[in-house]
Amino acid sequence: MTDIRIPTARLGADGPEVGVQGLGCMGMSFAYGPTDADASRATLERALELGVTLYDTADAYGAGENEKFLSPFFKAHRDEVVIATKFALSIPPDEPTRRVIRNDTPYIRQAVEASLKRLDVDVIDLYYMHRRDPNVPIEETVATMAELVREGKVKHLGLSEVTGTELRTAQAVHPIAAVQSEWSLFSRDIETGVVPAARDLGVALVPYSPLGRGFLTGSFADADKDLTADDFRRHQPRFTGDNAATNTALLDPIRTVAEVHGASLGQIALAWVQHQAQAHDLTVVPIPGTTKASRVAENVAATRIELTEEQLALLEPIAAKVAGDRYADMTFTSAGRE
Repeated sequence: MTDIRIPTARLGADGPEVGVQGLGCMGMSFAYGPTDADASRATLERALELGVTLYDTADAYGAGENEKFLSPFFKAHRDEVVIATKFALSIPPDEPTRRVIRNDTPYIRQAVEASLKRLDVDVIDLYYMHRRDPNVPIEETVATMAELVREGKVKHLGLSEVTGTELRTAQAVHPIAAVQSEWSLFSRDIETGVVPAARDLGVALVPYSPLGRGFLTGSFADADKDLTADDFRRHQPRFTGDNAATNTALLDPIRTVAEVHGASLGQIALAWVQHQAQAHDLTVVPIPGTTKASRVAENVAATRIELTEEQLALLEPIAAKVAGDRYADMTFTSAGRE
């Protein structure tokens, strides 16, 4: 496939224009086992060469270390990149492995100042509420986020793992550019409420884990056996024990389609996600994560794969057969509140 820059799409009615595929940067500092800073830096540069302009991080990734790591790259390419970061997962000082969801105004103001400092920028392009605290009215949370826009600290607002109803309520307070939720051949729960709401409101969908946290690429089959002890996928129900064995068998249709296209499993999984823009008539910008420049090129090439109706029909039943939830605790996901 030709090595060319990917096309662009706009997030929301008045949000930033970005490449139709972004880059999830969490794994460069956190969660997926050992990291390689030099390889990650090369990955960032290669992504930009290929037209990837949306770079996704969060204050909780490595307790701020991911934002710090990305800062030099962002400074070197400030006018070329769209910086997306998030707040809401507070880390208690005496419990570094614990996360407490906070959506209150004092915390949001504290969080944005800390992210601006770590990123070493004057303004954050896209600021997400990472997770929803149902004890705080979403109208209050978004009103505080809107104040950050008026103050020039943030340009555009996003929400993550909200329900369709929550999105509609938030949009009535301030325009939302993007909703970030898990969406893949293995995870389609957002199609019930979130996707229709986003389409109606003109809000973009930014699917995270479009490769099923790597499982859809065939790179591992059982987290307990194949991944390092510090890899958090060992704690996700889909990737261990009987669930892993059941779900591995579900890759066969993806493999069949991949062979026809001369593509990898991951490319077909991404092509399916990219196709959802057409299928649901809304903007879709997935953010697959990787720390390898070669994988970025592979992922970007998936934007040029056109799946036939027959191939889409072959892939359609997969999600309904997946064993295990995407998290051990689903209460903080949109599906847990729909």
